[in-house]
Amino acid sequence: MAPHWHRGKAWFLGDNIDTDQIMPTPYLGLKNNEDLAKHVLSGNDPGWPGRLGKGDILFAGLNFGCGSSREHAPRGLKGAGIACVVARSFARIFYRNAINIGLPLLVLPQPVSGGTPGQDAWIDLEAGAAKLHADGPALQGIAPPQIVRDIIAHDGLMPYVKAKAAAAQSA
Repeated sequence: MAPHWHRGKAWFLGDNIDTDQIMPTPYLGLKNNEDLAKHVLSGNDPGWPGRLGKGDILFAGLNFGCGSSREHAPRGLKGAGIACVVARSFARIFYRNAINIGLPLLVLPQPVSGGTPGQDAWIDLEAGAAKLHADGPALQGIAPPQIVRDIIAHDGLMPYVKAKAAAAQSA
């Protein structure tokens, strides 16, 4: 299997980044992902929305997305153009919400160190791997199951279900 590396700017967060830090309560009334993106991670640091760009990769520690079950948190990250969130572990409901809206996640159990904010980094979701240097070693994570990758490829659960239903009707 040939690697499918995606390159993006790397940004680093710590452990226990909760949904209030990802999407603060005052912005929960916003309706679309792009509007949410203007405030994403501002509960952690008000400067975050200005740093993030399309195709960027977030590296986090343990328990990313803990806290409330708000879907606004992964929607804001998706609206900001985040290509993938790589974390040592995810809160279960955040993980499920992210899959439902088509936001790629990668579990990388070992801590990531030696990175500089804004540097280039690479992910290969299919292989479950990440790299912080083009010629550096791949850090092996846990590749999402094929069904999860299929849902992500369809941009979320509902588009995936609709595509499957349409395929079944035309068969």
